[in-house]
Amino acid sequence: MEELNVICPNDKISDQLKKMLMSFIKEFDTVYYITDIHYIDLRNKKILFAVELNDICFDIPMLNFFSNLDSKSNRIFQGSTAALLIHSSSELGTKQAAQDIIFMANNMGCNFMGHPLVEATSSLKNFLTWQKSLKLPLEKICVNLSSQLGKRLAEYSPPPSGKKLTVLYSSPHKISNTLDFWHLTSKYLKEISIEELQIENGKILDCKGCHYKLCLHYGKQNSCFYGGFMVENVLPSIESSDAVVWLCPNYNDSIGANLTATINRLTVLYHKISFYNKSLFGIIISGNSGSDSVAKQLIGALNINKGFRLPPNSIITETANDPGAIFNIPEIEAKAKAFADNIISSL
Repeated sequence: MEELNVICPNDKISDQLKKMLMSFIKEFDTVYYITDIHYIDLRNKKILFAVELNDICFDIPMLNFFSNLDSKSNRIFQGSTAALLIHSSSELGTKQAAQDIIFMANNMGCNFMGHPLVEATSSLKNFLTWQKSLKLPLEKICVNLSSQLGKRLAEYSPPPSGKKLTVLYSSPHKISNTLDFWHLTSKYLKEISIEELQIENGKILDCKGCHYKLCLHYGKQNSCFYGGFMVENVLPSIESSDAVVWLCPNYNDSIGANLTATINRLTVLYHKISFYNKSLFGIIISGNSGSDSVAKQLIGALNINKGFRLPPNSIITETANDPGAIFNIPEIEAKAKAFADNIISSL
């Protein structure tokens, strides 16, 4: 019997979100509605976060729900897998709200399958691209996608075990705290096959934005308009890997340009294969603050958009400014080992 736990502390949800919710839950035999933290057992569940954004793009009851959880525990959602339905009363806020919730819940042990979100803006214009191929009214597309997401969550099981990692980075070796932390981690991954690829300046050009059919054409030929290092090294490595580790030092509260270009160029492989059984991990080191900003960009681009699975506690963040400062962080060795153990257990 498939059970679903719907976390929806907001009692003022729109008719649109209700329609999405009713379509989603049809795939489950039993549905439990969780409106407050008195329902304390959130482990080993299938979970849906149903989110209604107000006119300033917040779901205050949902934020209060998370605030009342024990945020210091990374095991609240242990063993659980979640998806999201979000409706906004404006054209804004849906992606940001999804990134915020996924980031918080993932740090509490929640697994998110690839493409875990159906979002509906007030006009439903975010479904116009879908309409080009589905030829249905926008509301019907929204409801159908909600149903498909529910089916995927109901049928979800962890991917087969794997043993290969692709590690992507752009930082120079001598002064990177991010690389230093990865090296602390990788020494505990002796049984894992690891391919490290440095994305140096000029090695990968940003996406040209080819027409969909042209991108699809190149994808079928295992190629891309630009070719080069991306086609010869990065795409084959990701295609053959079970997980990708992104080493992201925080540059101006954003992912560095070379790795951003790499993410943009993944579209050609995205048109060829599904990333649902490939896991996403991240190491983000900031000189002062803002690691969460970068983490949410990774989540938005790779879990929500490209469909990589986000295993529990998959992104680790630290603050280290001067070269070598990472080694002065208390218990840094234990943190690296714990992160390595998490990678092993998630593969």
